[in-house]
Amino acid sequence: MTAIRIIPLIIAAAVLWLISQSYFIVNQKQTALVVHFGEVSRIVKDAGLHFKYPIADEVVDIENRIFMWSSDNMAVQVSDKQRYLVDTITLARITDSQKFRETVSADLSLAEQRIKTRLDAALRQTYGKRTFEAALSKDRDVMMTEIRDQLRGEAQALGIEIVDVRIRRTDLMKEVLEATYERMKSERLAEAQDLRGKGEATKTRIKAEADRKVVEIVSEGKRQSEVIRGEGEAERASTFAAAFTKDPEFYAFYRSMQAYDKSLSSGGTNLVLSPNSEFFRYFGGQKDMSQVPAAKP
Repeated sequence: MTAIRIIPLIIAAAVLWLISQSYFIVNQKQTALVVHFGEVSRIVKDAGLHFKYPIADEVVDIENRIFMWSSDNMAVQVSDKQRYLVDTITLARITDSQKFRETVSADLSLAEQRIKTRLDAALRQTYGKRTFEAALSKDRDVMMTEIRDQLRGEAQALGIEIVDVRIRRTDLMKEVLEATYERMKSERLAEAQDLRGKGEATKTRIKAEADRKVVEIVSEGKRQSEVIRGEGEAERASTFAAAFTKDPEFYAFYRSMQAYDKSLSSGGTNLVLSPNSEFFRYFGGQKDMSQVPAAKP
């Protein structure tokens, strides 16, 4: 009696299991491969509910979105024999799900390993034709295109499309980096010394020119001062001559007053002269001044 009751339950459970195995749901971010006894029977790309044969069919989900592989510290050598470390990013998508399953058993990690091997060869070939400076210049875009095109052949054989390859970083290897820094430091020091020497030469030239101009300006100033002084002396002499010609008596008196001022103004001056000396002619009584010559200072 108990066994009779269990059998329907077993049958119901089996039916439910068969029903659960007869459908599958495809996500919009995936493509489904329906494998019938080991062979791909159909490829389902439409998202939603789909049916399959229970037990006989197996569903393999494959991503159809763009995915990214990062490759860091890949050693390459450029044309100047220097070795560098390169970081890249590879953008790809699976375009042939059946080929992807047949070649790498729908294993992304295995596909990544194979493509990275080809990527390493592409980097070496592309960098080997250029110098380091070219890799950092406008050739960088051309280089990324070349690397992408070299990867596409290998990737297509796996059912994968290479969307793009981007170079994130190109650096010298550690053992080369220190030597390069020292070389750059020496070059900068030599350049600084050269600039300092040129600066000193320019300074000396400017100073010499300034000293020469100072001498020229001072000399010209002295010459002009002598000319002006001469002109003044001439004007003075001309003025005195005109005054003497106009009134000789007054001129004689004026010259005598100047002589008195120079001789008697300073203290402690002793003069031993005769009272009748011409020097004292203006200290005496009234005389005809026109007959007396002017006292000499």
